[in-house]
Amino acid sequence: MNERVLRVQDLAVHFKLREGGLIRPKTHTLKAVDGVSFDLNAGETLGIVGESGCGKSTLARALLALIKPTRGRVLWLGEDLNKLDEEALRKKRQDLQIVFQDPLAALNPRMTVRDIIAEPLWTFFPKIARVQVDERVRGVMKMVGLLPNQVNRYPHEFSGGQCQRIGIARALVLNPKLVVCDEPVSALDVSIQAQIINLLKDLQKKLNLSLVFIAHDLSVVKHISDRVMVMYLGRAMEISCRDHLYRRPLHPYTSALIKAVPVPDPKLARLASDTGLTGDMPSPLSPPSGCVFHSRCPVSITRCELEVPALRRMENGDWAACHRAEELDLTIGKTG
Repeated sequence: MNERVLRVQDLAVHFKLREGGLIRPKTHTLKAVDGVSFDLNAGETLGIVGESGCGKSTLARALLALIKPTRGRVLWLGEDLNKLDEEALRKKRQDLQIVFQDPLAALNPRMTVRDIIAEPLWTFFPKIARVQVDERVRGVMKMVGLLPNQVNRYPHEFSGGQCQRIGIARALVLNPKLVVCDEPVSALDVSIQAQIINLLKDLQKKLNLSLVFIAHDLSVVKHISDRVMVMYLGRAMEISCRDHLYRRPLHPYTSALIKAVPVPDPKLARLASDTGLTGDMPSPLSPPSGCVFHSRCPVSITRCELEVPALRRMENGDWAACHRAEELDLTIGKTG
C-alpha cells in the first residue's frame, strides 16, 4: 500500500471584502474554498476540475501554505504546514513545488534558462559548487526534453510548450515529492497539451512523484489522473476513481461536465449537447443555501435547498456530496 503523503481536512479559505464608503462600509465574505477534505498517496495523481471561479487555484495555494487557511489542516507527512515556523516551513518547501498556468509569465525574462532552473538550488543550498549546479541543471533539462546547449538562452526564445518544460524543470530541480500543477496546459495548443501531459506521466513514474493536477476540463485530466475531485463554489462535489467517474458519476454536476466535453463525432455531439445545467454559476459572495449546486441541478429536491450534503463514502469506495447519490443512475454512454 502506498504511503499517504498529504492529508487535507476541512480546509477553508475565506476572504473579507469591503464595499461602500468610510462611514458605513459593508463587509462580505467570499468563500473561495469551503470545507474540502481529501488524501493523496505517494506516486498518485489527483485531478481537480471545475468551472472558473470554483476555488481550484486558491486550493492549490493553500495546499502549499502560500496563503493561510481560515480553518482546517494541511498535513504533509503527518505535519500541519500551517503550524510550522518560518524556517521549518522553508525546509519543507523542498518537497513541495508548483507549475503555473502561464508558462511565459512564470519565467523571469531577464534570466537565462540556466539561472531560472538553478535559482531554487541557490536558494536552498547557497554554498553548493557551481559545477554541481551546472550538472544538475543540464540533467533536469534533458529529463524534460530540453537540449543542454539551450542553457544560456532567454525565455522569449522558446515556444509556449518549451517554456512550460522549463517551468517543470525548475519545479523538479530540488527532487520534490509533490508537484501541484495549476492548469499547466490551458494556455497551450491541443497537440502540445498532450505532449506535456505525457511528459508529466513519464516523470511521475520515473521519480515516484505525487501530483495534484488542476484543470477546468474533464477531458484534460482523464489520461493523467488516478482519482478526480470535482469542485463547485468552493466545495468538493465528488471524489472518484477515474474509471468510475467517467463511466458512472455520482453527482449531477459531474455528469453535466462530462456531457459538456467536446466530441468529434457529430451524431454523438448532438446527443450529448444537453448537459442538464440551467443558468450561470452563482456568485461565491452569495452562494445558494443548502447544496450550493441545487439552483442549477436538474434533479434537485426540497431537501437540497435546506440541507448541506456531507461528502459521504459510497459502497464502491468513492465519495459524493449529494443527497440522492444512491438513487440516481447517471451512467454515461460512450462519448468518444
